[in-house]
Amino acid sequence: MRWNTNTFGLRRFLCMPLTLIMLSASMTSAVIPIKTAYGEAAEGTSSQPKNGALGQGPEAKTARSYQTAVSDWKRWVADHAYALHTIQPESWSANGGSIAQDKFSDLDMLIPLLADKRIVYLGENSHGVAEFNLVKTRLIQYLHQTLGYNMVAFESGLGDAALAQGQIKKMATQETMRRSIFGVWWTEETKPLFEYMKETHKSESPLRLAGFDIQVQSPLFQDAKWIPSKGLKDRALQAEQDVRKWRMSKDLSGFRKVKPELIKVYEELLQVVTKNENALKMDYPDEPHIVKLMKRALEDRIRVIQEYNELCIQSNILTEQGDYSGTQPMMEWRDRALASNLAWLATKVYPEERIIVWGHNGHISKAQSLISNMPKSMGELMPEELKRESYVMGLFTGQGQFAENTREPVQLDPMIPGSMEDILTAAGQPYTFMDLRYRENERGNSWMFERMIASYQVMMPMPLELRRHFDGVLLIKQVKMPTYLPHKK
Repeated sequence: MRWNTNTFGLRRFLCMPLTLIMLSASMTSAVIPIKTAYGEAAEGTSSQPKNGALGQGPEAKTARSYQTAVSDWKRWVADHAYALHTIQPESWSANGGSIAQDKFSDLDMLIPLLADKRIVYLGENSHGVAEFNLVKTRLIQYLHQTLGYNMVAFESGLGDAALAQGQIKKMATQETMRRSIFGVWWTEETKPLFEYMKETHKSESPLRLAGFDIQVQSPLFQDAKWIPSKGLKDRALQAEQDVRKWRMSKDLSGFRKVKPELIKVYEELLQVVTKNENALKMDYPDEPHIVKLMKRALEDRIRVIQEYNELCIQSNILTEQGDYSGTQPMMEWRDRALASNLAWLATKVYPEERIIVWGHNGHISKAQSLISNMPKSMGELMPEELKRESYVMGLFTGQGQFAENTREPVQLDPMIPGSMEDILTAAGQPYTFMDLRYRENERGNSWMFERMIASYQVMMPMPLELRRHFDGVLLIKQVKMPTYLPHKK
């Protein structure tokens, strides 16, 4: 394993819509410290010298070796980890989406962990893993059927998801997916979630869709009957293209010249929303909060034009010079916006709903800024009250293949001996879940409480204090890239 942060070329990650940019300098010093439980001498050791001299006398002991520690950890994991029987989504009824409860018996260990939580985060260390899409769909089915989670919020456009939800009953399933989420999840493995979601809208407890991202995904106004002026609609569609184009630019002065006119377009659209609320509600009847959500989406566009695009352009300029310092403020701005939107959804739009969040490990982490040179993540920027009511589950790969955001296949490197992934494989199961949050530090699980190598982002292993980042981890031992649906024409 080459532990060089430039192994795959940092440049390709910069300012991409979805990829978490890993710039951690800690990779060059990724050494796993050897500790004993509670910071004391391990069983079979002595913390005090005997007879005045260390190592003298018949009772003298020695510290365990690192290999012994790993063996201790693996024995403990084999006894304490939970196995999922399957990651395949369950079959549901054709009249409301109900699923027999005994299909989920292997997931019932989640009940005591999540029964008092309002938000469950489901992460992933890559957007390009088929098994992640499958297991998340099954977990969402379980959380909806068993624990009453009725919202799925994607790391995708807030306005895009609102429009798709607003027409979910009449829109074809695949079109709902394409309209609402980023293209990295347009896969055969994600389709069952949207099929299930649509079916539940025949029941009294539908599973609803939301987004919380601020990036321009697809034009919000392509079918906007609620905009009476053709001239304004054309300007709005052009503005959507321009906002997206300028984010990739290196012409800061040029952007500043057009910025006032771009902002003006979205300010006019905000006025039109207020004047045409009824038309908007009629066009999107399956989203009762469509007016509030559209206003938020337009306000997000204005914030992106005012601040985010400038950060992106500045980062692009620096990156061309081989200076990656501009990526950190850009990344943190986005995560602050994600946190703001998600908190707003949870408290102002759906204050009574329990929410499942679908996003990258790097966004849901509770403590990303603990990693050297990394900005604060959405998870650590959430309000404290919502943090207390949340459970954060990171998903990790074992071996096999994944896909880049470009859909290009990449072969995973072998697991690092003594890494979190290596330790969890000791459970001897293809799908292994471990709770980290409700554990006391003891000899067999001290790996949870110290710096441990894990692939927080796939192919970029780094030292993490796992419990600071995640409440639980799910390891898929063997993975492959998704089966992608064609790009939009």
